[in-house]
Amino acid sequence: MTNNPAAAPADAGAPRAVLSARGLTKRFGPFTAVNNVDLDVCHGRIHALIGPNGAGKSTVFNLLTKFLKPTEGRIVLDGTDITAMDPASVARMGMVRSFQISATFGDMTLLDNVRVALQRPNNMSRQFWRSLISLDRLNRQAMELLDRVGLADMAQLRANNLSYGRKRALEIATTLALEPRVLLLDEPLAGMGQEDVEHMAKLIKTVSRDCALVMVEHNLKVVGDIGDDITVLQRGEILARGDYATVSADPRVREAYMGSEDDSH
Repeated sequence: MTNNPAAAPADAGAPRAVLSARGLTKRFGPFTAVNNVDLDVCHGRIHALIGPNGAGKSTVFNLLTKFLKPTEGRIVLDGTDITAMDPASVARMGMVRSFQISATFGDMTLLDNVRVALQRPNNMSRQFWRSLISLDRLNRQAMELLDRVGLADMAQLRANNLSYGRKRALEIATTLALEPRVLLLDEPLAGMGQEDVEHMAKLIKTVSRDCALVMVEHNLKVVGDIGDDITVLQRGEILARGDYATVSADPRVREAYMGSEDDSH
């Protein structure tokens, strides 16, 4: 198997790659967790990273978001080499990650959660000592973001009163407040009931129209429904790539999952 074929020449009509990785490798002592991975994440598309447990998905995700430093390889964001940058620096450049665990302020209203997130893009991030009343000028933007994720009618509820799925939707709203060029979601559907899964999948698809989106996800049904570009990892290397129909028909992928490609989790 060829682990990493050279990237094909760019097609003038192809989607624009916003985030690219070449030869991405991560070693922990003698153990190679990720080996020679190439990725192109394009504007307006969902790039899903899938693979069986231990495939290296989380390690690739943490390399892309700069929470790990690569042993070898190069990462480029919109033409800028970010390989040696720290997470805060790349976040300021518009690469924003969401974690597996929902990160919201439970004792604050949904509106206030989003207003706080809006401080940085509105040059108010150093004014943290001011009261929430001073953030009133952000109300319109905050309500627009809550409306985008279907939570506008709950703006005055406290976040800790939301279902888990709606908390994740709120987290998406606070992430969108940062105006991401690249949005990286780590298992965004984990722990959700079916109703919340369907709502979140539609939301992720909608959000992806305005940015490049990377998603690590175990729910293969959802990946098949909304994923545009799929990279399958096994033992830290690329096993297959393409659209979902292509990779799901690959016998190597079927063997890697040992029949679990039809399982929704």
